[in-house]
Amino acid sequence: MFTAANGILTPAIFIDFKMKKLLLFALSAVLLTPLWMWLGWCLTPHRKLTVAIIDKTVTGPLRQEHISLDWVLNQQRFSKTPNTGYEPDRDYFGFFPGDGFHYRLKGLERFSTDDLDRLSADADLVYFTDTYGVYSADWYPRLPQGAASRLLYGGMSAQDIQLLKDIKARHKLAIAEFNSVGSPTPEVLRHEFETLYGLRWTGWTARYYNSLDTLRNPDLPGWLIMAYKAANGNRWPFHRSGIAWVNNAGEVVVTEDSSDLSSPLPEIEVSAAGREMGLPGRIAYPFWFDVVDPASIAPANGSLADFVIDVNPSGAALLARHGIPARFPAVLRHTGRDYGFYYFSGDFCDNPIAYAGSYFKGAALLHRLGAKSSGPADRRPFFWTFYRPLLTHILEEEYSRRQQDRSGPGH
Repeated sequence: MFTAANGILTPAIFIDFKMKKLLLFALSAVLLTPLWMWLGWCLTPHRKLTVAIIDKTVTGPLRQEHISLDWVLNQQRFSKTPNTGYEPDRDYFGFFPGDGFHYRLKGLERFSTDDLDRLSADADLVYFTDTYGVYSADWYPRLPQGAASRLLYGGMSAQDIQLLKDIKARHKLAIAEFNSVGSPTPEVLRHEFETLYGLRWTGWTARYYNSLDTLRNPDLPGWLIMAYKAANGNRWPFHRSGIAWVNNAGEVVVTEDSSDLSSPLPEIEVSAAGREMGLPGRIAYPFWFDVVDPASIAPANGSLADFVIDVNPSGAALLARHGIPARFPAVLRHTGRDYGFYYFSGDFCDNPIAYAGSYFKGAALLHRLGAKSSGPADRRPFFWTFYRPLLTHILEEEYSRRQQDRSGPGH
C-alpha cells in the first residue's frame, strides 16, 4: 500500500482525497436540490388561464376544499393575470371565514344576468369544488348538544346553474365534483344540472372508514349512527373497517369488511384512455364519494374511470336490495368543440397537502422518492398518484386549446 513520504502524495492518499471531494459534492447537490427546484419554478414563465373557482364549504384558513386545485395551478404556473398567480384564500367564489364567528358571502348569488354573462366570457373554465356549504354546528362549535344545525350557506343556486349554461353555450370547460348537486342543492336545480350534462345522481353518498367502532373512531358522524340505529332497533353492530352509505332520504346502509366486503377500501379502476393520461390502472380512494347511475350517462359522455366496490355475495345482495351498484363512474368526461365537461364522483379536491410544495419544480418526483403512507385512510397518495396528474393533464389540454382558439382566424 502506498503512503505519503517526504511530502509526496502517494496514490492511496490521492484516491482517498478524491473520494472525499466526490462525497462532498454529492452531499452539497442533495442539500441544494430544494433550492434548484425552487429556482426552476421561479424561472418557469406564468401562463394565463382564468379559472372561476366555486367553493361554498370553507370553515377554516386552510381552504382545504379547493387547496389541491390551487396547488396544481401554482405548480404548473397557471395564473389569473399574465403576471399574478392564484391565492387560495382570495381567488374563489363562496364562503369566506373572518375573525371570530364573522364571515362573508361572496358567491354568484349576488351576480346579475349580465354579470354572469361577463364572467362566462372572461373565464376559460369553471370548477365547482364543493357546494355542501357551512352549517351552524360547523361554525358555532359552542352550540348546545343536540341543538338543530341550520344551513348558513350552501347548495347550488340558480346563478350557479346559469353560469354553467353560459359556459357550455360558449363551448368552454366545466368541472364539478362530489356533492355539487347533493344536499342541500334544491331538487329542481339538481335536475337542471343533470339534464345539462347528461348524467343522474342516484341519491346515494358514501365514505370509507378505517374503523366503524364508535369507541375507536371519533370521525364517525353522530347523525349517521343515529339514523342507522333509528331504523335498526337501536343497534350499531359494527367494529371493523367498511363503507357507510346514506341517501338523500336519510336511509343508511353499512357494508363491513369480511361480513360484506372482500376488501374494505373502495378502488378506482382506470380505463385505457385514463392510463394514457398517466393515471395508474387502479388506486384506492378512502374518502367521500357519490353514486352516479351508470345507466343514465349520455352517449357523448364517457367514463374515464370507475369506482369498484369489492363485495362478497352477502354485500352484493345488500347493495342490490337498496339499488346501489357495485360499479359506477368515478370520472366522467365530455371533450369536444361543442363544450368540455368533467365530473369527479369523489371529493377529489379535498386532500391534506402542504401548499408550500407547489413552489418547487419537480415536486412530484421528489415526493415519489420519499413518500410514505400513514395508513389506508391517508388521502395524500391519491393526490400525488391520481388527482395531480389528472388535473394537470386537463389544465394543460385546456390551456393549449384556448391558445389555439386565440391564435385562430380573426386573432
